[in-house]
Amino acid sequence: MNARTGHAEIRAIVRDFEDGLLERHIDVLRRTAEEIVAGEPRAELEIEVRRQYPNMRRYLEPHPEIMRLAERAIRAEGIEPRRTPIRGGTDGSRLSEMGLPTPNIFTGGHEYHSRREWASVQDMAAAAATIVRLAEVWADR
Repeated sequence: MNARTGHAEIRAIVRDFEDGLLERHIDVLRRTAEEIVAGEPRAELEIEVRRQYPNMRRYLEPHPEIMRLAERAIRAEGIEPRRTPIRGGTDGSRLSEMGLPTPNIFTGGHEYHSRREWASVQDMAAAAATIVRLAEVWADR
């Protein structure tokens, strides 16, 4: 609550694996806010939806060779690739949206966004070697 204006501002970050479900989440938030405001005649409501970090899948699926080459590079470094879906929140998401399909490749980090987030030197070295290998694989295609 802003003490000077009496204006309350609420921000929510909403993500989902599916665009349709994301829209449903936004609708629920919108309806809930409208119902709350409707009960107070002095209340004002302004809703702004800003899209950021879209799901990368829709940008990567039309280009399966990108994932194939990334997995080839990972295997060439002696690592078995694991696909783990994410809901955005990465530079790869934004770059993909801008026209440069960019999958996430591991960085060596663990327990992201927690109080115990850490990275091992060995895993970071493997990630760096994988990126070098990916450049080689991409150039040879």
